[in-house]
Amino acid sequence: MDISTRNTEAPPPTPPPAAQKRAARGATRPGDRVFLALSRGSGILLLVIMAAIAVFLTYRAAIAISKDEGNFLTTFEWNANFQPPVFGIAVLAFGTVVSAMIAMALAVPIAVGIALFITHYAPRKLGGPVAYVIDLLAAVPSIVYGLWGAIILVPHMTGLFGWLDHYFGWTGIFSWEGGAPRSMLTVGILLAIMILPIITNVSREVFRQAPQMHQEAALALGATRWEVIRMSVLPFGRSGVISASMLGLGRALGETMAVATVLSPSFDIQASLLDPGGGTFAQNIASKFNEATVFGQDALIASGLVLFVITLLVNGAARIIINRRKEYSGANA
Repeated sequence: MDISTRNTEAPPPTPPPAAQKRAARGATRPGDRVFLALSRGSGILLLVIMAAIAVFLTYRAAIAISKDEGNFLTTFEWNANFQPPVFGIAVLAFGTVVSAMIAMALAVPIAVGIALFITHYAPRKLGGPVAYVIDLLAAVPSIVYGLWGAIILVPHMTGLFGWLDHYFGWTGIFSWEGGAPRSMLTVGILLAIMILPIITNVSREVFRQAPQMHQEAALALGATRWEVIRMSVLPFGRSGVISASMLGLGRALGETMAVATVLSPSFDIQASLLDPGGGTFAQNIASKFNEATVFGQDALIASGLVLFVITLLVNGAARIIINRRKEYSGANA
């Protein structure tokens, strides 16, 4: 065959310059251009709102901190309405972090177990209702959790506190002198119940996306169901579970009404998790804002700025973890 007859197919026609320009702009129809403008404007508006919040908090916080007679980071009292004002966030930062860590330690293992049960163990007739109940828990308002915690949870914590004091009181962390169980441990348990639906729902969706071929290959090689989960499902969903945990941590850090209803606040750091007292950023703002003077409100806004920064860091860490796997990142799709 003559070589000159090879590859004689005509190249695809080149679009006209006008069409190339429209394609380069990304929107070729009026509806596309409108949608592009609206979506782009929404993203810009969100950034403007976040920047405005940051500027407002920073400005009001700078006014308060400049007149604070104590150390804003290490002072163990909150007397912003006094003259001279003395206030600090040491107790609030400690209580916020400790209660959130207790909630995470309790909620994450249980949430992962529930998600695995729904996706890989429970029959469809049982898994569906369980998932529906978990979704309902996510819709319960915070104040309802707080009322339940104050009326039901707190009175029934006495037995647990006594048991912990009897067997682990020697550690100092679980020593109890018989006071009201309105402590950091109670708050952590309540927060764990509140963030459980968030972590469970996200983890459940991640586990459902685990490659079916990998699971079937492991079963074909003789692996048990737990070995399939350990070798195929958990490694695939690790980043998703971490991201779900970060979202739950953000909820725990900023929870207000439930903590204010259950906790017995005091500006003191207790060595034991069972002793009443302590405080969190959100609880302190909610309880003191109505009685605060203008300067007192600035001081509360300064503490809110710290919580704002912590929440941004948590959400940023979650975004970084999600971006490591394109399967979970809409931005990388």
